[in-house]
This record gives sequence, structure tokens and C-alpha cells, in this order.
Amino acid sequence: MSFVLPELPYPKDGLAPHISEETLDFHYGAHHKTYVTNLNNLVKGTENEHKTIEEIIKTTTGPVFNNAAQCWNHTFYWHSLSPNGGGDADGALRDAIIKNWGSFESFKAEFSKAATGQFGSGWAWLVLKKDGTLAITTTSNAATPITTDDKPLLTCDVWEHAYYIDYRNARAKYIDAFWEVVNWKFANENLAK
Repeated sequence: MSFVLPELPYPKDGLAPHISEETLDFHYGAHHKTYVTNLNNLVKGTENEHKTIEEIIKTTTGPVFNNAAQCWNHTFYWHSLSPNGGGDADGALRDAIIKNWGSFESFKAEFSKAATGQFGSGWAWLVLKKDGTLAITTTSNAATPITTDDKPLLTCDVWEHAYYIDYRNARAKYIDAFWEVVNWKFANENLAK
């Protein structure tokens, strides 16, 4: 099996002005593409060659894990964004957020704090815990909640390549922009699965 770079769910200029086409050219067209190329090169001729990406993530470490997890994380991230996104969560997700944090504003502040405070490269996640509650988690580097009992609902990439072209080192400004394009429909679909 050969892994391929999945198509973006919107045009490369679809998230502008919040996330520029230039950022997507590099983030998607270079970084994500390189993870796919590296993964294919690393698994060719090995026991991992015919596994799904999820199986590889759950059974490997080192470079194979890092590239597989970054492929998965980035694909999930692209779907966590939408040109028609932003605003407040709705539906069952909004109800669960209010149940967990008391208000949407409290949730947004906590998620932003976690994303901004993630030391170094990584990810901020909204996850569904095994007990049915929601939680905000962060992971470093290529780590991903799919190696745990947590079910990811949405993510924000806080690697510098996600925002450096548009926001330089101002991660907090990028997090503000993230809220303008966050895909609540995708998060609600993940909650319902």
C-alpha cells in the first residue's frame, strides 16, 4: 500500500485572510507532503507496508511513528478548519462544552490557553474521554490521542510551520485566527461517531 497526500477539503486560498494560501502552500504542499513521502520510504519492504496508517501509529515508534502520526494529525487538522467555520459550537457539541466548562467562552479561553502554552511544537486537541466527558489535551511533536483511549474531535496545529508565514512568532494571534475558521460541523460529526 502506498500512502498519498489527501486533497484539501477546500481551495488553498479558502481559509484566507485568517490562514493564507502561502501558508497552505508550505504547510500542506511541503511539510505534509514530506511526511507522506518519508512514510512511504520508511515502510516500503517492511511489515508495515500493508498496514493502515492507524495500525502503524499504534504499533511503531521512532521515525515511522513520527511520519505516520504527522500524516494523520495533519489530515485531521485540515478537516478541523473550514472556510465556513468559526463562531460558536452548536448542537450536541455545544451542549457538551457547556456541561464541561460552564460556557462556550470558558471553553474557548481554556483551549486557547492550552494551545498557546504548549511548549515547543505540538497540537491542542478537544477530545472525548472514555467516560463520556470532554477534555482539552495537548501533545508534543507527532504524538496523537489515537494512541490513547481519547477520541479526537478537533485539533489545532501549534507547530511553527502552521503560522510562521502569517503571524511570525505570535502564536496567540494564530490561535485567534483559528477560531475564525474552526470547523464545528466536523467536530460534531466526530462526537456522533
